Amino acid sequence: MGSRHLSRSVAMQSLYEWDFSEKKLSLEGIIERNIKEFSPGMEDETFIWELAVGVVKYLKEINKIIKKAAPQWPIDQISIVDRNILRIGIYELLYEDKEAVPPKVAINEAIELAKSFGGENSGKFINGVLGTVFELISGEEETTKKSVKKKKEKKSSKKK
Repeated sequence: MGSRHLSRSVAMQSLYEWDFSEKKLSLEGIIERNIKEFSPGMEDETFIWELAVGVVKYLKEINKIIKKAAPQWPIDQISIVDRNILRIGIYELLYEDKEAVPPKVAINEAIELAKSFGGENSGKFINGVLGTVFELISGEEETTKKSVKKKKEKKSSKKK
């Protein structure tokens, strides 16, 4: 298992436990324990911390995106495993360096986590929701690029 995949697994298990405790347990303590238990001897734990802490930092925004991408699934009705896999996937799609983690890799990794830890339909569910999120992000990026291009065109036409 690759170290980044293992890091995602440890982050997901830590977020699962934190979420299951209704966010009452210390996430830092959970992560430290899970690193010792699930990835002893891992050379670089940075990615685990980056994912888990990043998800919590942007939790409200990520949850809003889940609600928008899966409106028929209230967030508290999504299984805790699937919910936290979605959170990691969305965090990677929105906030990670696209060079280090291309969107398709983030989505594929989330699907693999769902197959390993989720229910029999989790992989399809995660794929569908993250696919929708990716389309929304891609659409917003295109709109932004077009508006920037229009502004540049207006400026250059005013100079003439």
